[in-house]
Amino acid sequence: MIIADLEKIEGRRYPARRRTQNLVGGASPIQTTNFSIGNVVLDPNGGQVPWHNQEQEEVYFIIEGVGELCLGEERQTLSTGQAAYIPPKVFHQITNLGDKPLRMLYCYGPAGDVAHWKQELSGTLPVAGVDVPPLPEGACSQCTEKPKEIVGR
Repeated sequence: MIIADLEKIEGRRYPARRRTQNLVGGASPIQTTNFSIGNVVLDPNGGQVPWHNQEQEEVYFIIEGVGELCLGEERQTLSTGQAAYIPPKVFHQITNLGDKPLRMLYCYGPAGDVAHWKQELSGTLPVAGVDVPPLPEGACSQCTEKPKEIVGR
């Protein structure tokens, strides 16, 4: 039996003020070919998974907190207990709107690496409205801050 334990998975901090821990796939002891799952904590007041797209289809499930999800030209608030489907190749972003951490799970398939992790860590994430389509009107700004240092793995 292979077990992934959040208490034992250090995860990685990103410049957009979040911590991601791979539960299935990535650095996890559980490896699959059809899907990946991870735990994400967005810091209070603006922690974010910045505007990006990927080849895989994905679901975000909000465990605790409230955030703004931008998906293509749409913008909506998600809160505890809600899940959102993200089709392949559609640009999306989620930002913590609350003054407490937003906890969520992601699940995407098929399994594999997603480019935005490396782009964010290297400071090469495409800029919304310049390199890639713009965010929906009124949306929280995309975090394009270059990393000061990489903390965790």
